[in-house]
Amino acid sequence: MKDYYKILQVASDASPEVIQMAYKALAKKYHPDLNPNDKEGAEKKFKEASEAYEVLSDPEKKQKYDQFGHS
Repeated sequence: MKDYYKILQVASDASPEVIQMAYKALAKKYHPDLNPNDKEGAEKKFKEASEAYEVLSDPEKKQKYDQFGHS
């Protein structure tokens, strides 16, 4: 099971603003265009961060994730 909080490096009680800031920092760090020497690895981490942010930034999805975990 993927731990979206661990991927974004935030606490489970992090505010939406903190989640967004963490995502933006990781997206910038791992954007494939900014990592020409490791496009594959960067793309994988970028996609993971995007997936985590998609769930944790949506209050309804976040609630379900917190309750049931990743499915």
